[in-house]
Amino acid sequence: QVQLVESGGGLVQTGESLRLSCEAPKTIFTILGMGWYRQAPGKQRELVAHITETGVTNYADSVRGRFTNCRDSAKDAVWHEMNSLKPEATAFYYCHAESYSGSVSVGGAWGPGTQVTVSS
Repeated sequence: QVQLVESGGGLVQTGESLRLSCEAPKTIFTILGMGWYRQAPGKQRELVAHITETGVTNYADSVRGRFTNCRDSAKDAVWHEMNSLKPEATAFYYCHAESYSGSVSVGGAWGPGTQVTVSS
């Protein structure tokens, strides 16, 4: 089982920035895609951003152009830069990693989550 460690998050005002970090220290598995999901109260968890092991990124339409993902595959770490934040970005943010043992998937791993609150 891959253990993910998250950091970042907090309370900011509209228009400000936050940076989330996630890494899988001491994992024996191969980490391929990594992503960030968020879940607001009363809503379903949604994909915010995804980055492959080769650095190809994909973003939700609502954040494209304002959020940026980058990773260090050697450290199984990903950073999520969120700029020009809006109140609707308020949610619990979760890191997700696709882990493999050789070519066999061992399932996705979730971080414990971190709260992001954007005040208006």
